Amino acid sequence: MTVGSDAHGHPAVVPDPLGTAPGRGAHVHPTTECYDLAVRRKAFGRALRVTTGLSSAPVGDYLDTASPTNR
Repeated sequence: MTVGSDAHGHPAVVPDPLGTAPGRGAHVHPTTECYDLAVRRKAFGRALRVTTGLSSAPVGDYLDTASPTNR
């Protein structure tokens, strides 16, 4: 995961499945449990060192499409 923009141009956590995006990244297992826990604990902002609110919807959408058995 890395910081990027959602469809509306707002700051968001975006998936980086190959881990090739430049800059700081964060790792989350591609499971519902890990994703939900990271959202509840607001772990994305801490891991990516971002103080403003980030949407994690792109990551949730990615998990929905990439591995429907995990959700």
